[in-house]
Amino acid sequence: EVQLQASGGGLVQAGGSLRLSCAASGFTSAFTFEDYSIGWFRQAPGKEREGLSCISPSDGDTWYADSVKGRFTISRGNAKNTVYLQMNRMNPEDTAVYYCAAQRQNMILSAARQYDYWGRGTQVTVSS
Repeated sequence: EVQLQASGGGLVQAGGSLRLSCAASGFTSAFTFEDYSIGWFRQAPGKEREGLSCISPSDGDTWYADSVKGRFTISRGNAKNTVYLQMNRMNPEDTAVYYCAAQRQNMILSAARQYDYWGRGTQVTVSS
């Protein structure tokens, strides 16, 4: 079964940057990492899980939520089976637990209900 692990969270001052990593494993010979769309989400206390970004497998098409567009960048990295989320110009409203998710679809997926596989989250805290 596909397994995901998000890492790279921490404490950063407002205006600073962090890079999150999502390491994926458990793929088969029939369906590899390149067959899955990968999404990033976050959930702050008392709020619903929010879709932030997605990258599709075949053409590398990307999508960003308005709240992070122009500040966050999603990419498939050189490390095997890894997707990154570069977060710049961060602000206290970005404080949340961040999750990555995977779904075997060759398309942009922006809603949490569209994903079957989820990793454990990583805490991001932005101080003012």
